[in-house]
Amino acid sequence: MIMFYRLTIILICCSLQAFAQSPVRLWDGTETRAKGVKLTPYTADTGKPGTAVVVCPGGSYSWLDMKTEGHDVARWLQANGISAFVLKYRVQGIVPYITHSRLLFRGHQHPDAINDLQRAIVYLREHAEEYGIDRHRIGVMGFSAGGHLAMLSAEHGAWGKWEEAGPAFVAAIYPAVSMSHPCTHKRSRRALLGEYGKRLKKMRDLLSLEKHVPKNCPPVFLVNCKDDKVVKYHNSELLDSALTAQGIEHRYIQYRTGGHGFGASETKGTAECRAWKNEFLTWIKSLAL
Repeated sequence: MIMFYRLTIILICCSLQAFAQSPVRLWDGTETRAKGVKLTPYTADTGKPGTAVVVCPGGSYSWLDMKTEGHDVARWLQANGISAFVLKYRVQGIVPYITHSRLLFRGHQHPDAINDLQRAIVYLREHAEEYGIDRHRIGVMGFSAGGHLAMLSAEHGAWGKWEEAGPAFVAAIYPAVSMSHPCTHKRSRRALLGEYGKRLKKMRDLLSLEKHVPKNCPPVFLVNCKDDKVVKYHNSELLDSALTAQGIEHRYIQYRTGGHGFGASETKGTAECRAWKNEFLTWIKSLAL
């Protein structure tokens, strides 16, 4: 009996290891001091170089929901033949959020998060063969504030590095979008722009996604819920309008119910909004990348 339990534990451990590989510290060996920035691979064995997605969890740029909007998402993508890489990027942090300590110390703020994401995309392009992925089919999926970050990576006109760090597609799930409109998610704005930057019109406008959609923006998959009480649904409507105005290939789905923060959960939100996962899988297969 003891032998049976030991064997069971070994099999479970092997199964878990098959899902996720060891995290990579993205800034090791550079001058950037950011040991906490990690990329956790969940590679899918498709037999040929396949699609990859960098997953950006949300959390108001103040913390990260690494489970529901991170590792659970990656396991779901992996199970559907898509390699996923969960990014733990720099955010404000809970203590600075509570104490407003960034009035005295810089802490983490823009452009830390976008630098981390660009670093992740460049790293994956450089190691595409190692992970069995197509370097031309690396996209970004983000949730809430992570959705803002994902879309920010596509608005390359403001950040440069397009050839190396631009995503092939973006999936923004109930994203924060504007930093200047009345519908702005103020907690995300303060966390991203800093205690002083949040007051500057130039910074608010610069990081308002609806104002900077480029003509050559990659395809976008956009989802939100009308009853979202955290990030007002108008955010996604603003982005949808901006994408439409520029003629960008995109799919926008607005569900009536589901709220916020359901990620890849099979229990959070509603049955209606959880359909987004199947919609995304259909959409990604339709892209001519």
